[in-house]
Amino acid sequence: MIPLAEHPERNVIRLELRRNVILQSLEGELRDELEPHLSIVDARKGDFLVRQGVREMAQYFILDGILKRVVSNPAGKEMILRFAGPNDMETSYAAWRLHTPTPYGIVCVNKARVARLPMQEWVDFLERHTEAKQSFEYNVMRVMSEIMAHTITLHLLDAPGRVQRFVRKHPELVDLLPQKQLASHLNLSAETLSRLRHSGKI
Repeated sequence: MIPLAEHPERNVIRLELRRNVILQSLEGELRDELEPHLSIVDARKGDFLVRQGVREMAQYFILDGILKRVVSNPAGKEMILRFAGPNDMETSYAAWRLHTPTPYGIVCVNKARVARLPMQEWVDFLERHTEAKQSFEYNVMRVMSEIMAHTITLHLLDAPGRVQRFVRKHPELVDLLPQKQLASHLNLSAETLSRLRHSGKI
């Protein structure tokens, strides 16, 4: 991790942060207040930013690459709850508020760059700025609602329907995701996903 102020690409990163779904509405002085708390993490494919079951939590703003939120059972079977790409965020905020361990892991699908700050510092910032807190909590609820809707559609929609819904909801991610990862998220085999694409059903 490198503090943002010391990063050789800090000026480009500052511009990227202004496009983030959470930070874009912040006034300049609020971004200036937050900046000393931010560190830049360059992670590799497969790196865990957060492991399921830990209590050390952080807030992440995605600059490049794709992250996935996953839950795993003791046998190692994995379920992908969501993907998040550039200008999006990932968080363990709900677990922090509930004083529980993280119920999921956050993993890099590919090479990724994120801005990170400890959850306590992010919560302290939100407590000082009511509008930022309301906007952030709205986004947390939106993400949770999307995950619930996705889980329901795994049971209610057939394979083409699941793929079509994902394409409709996340067109910006479709061509960036490895087919195997997308298939896993949709509870399909990579072969089934490939067959649907080649048959023109999606």
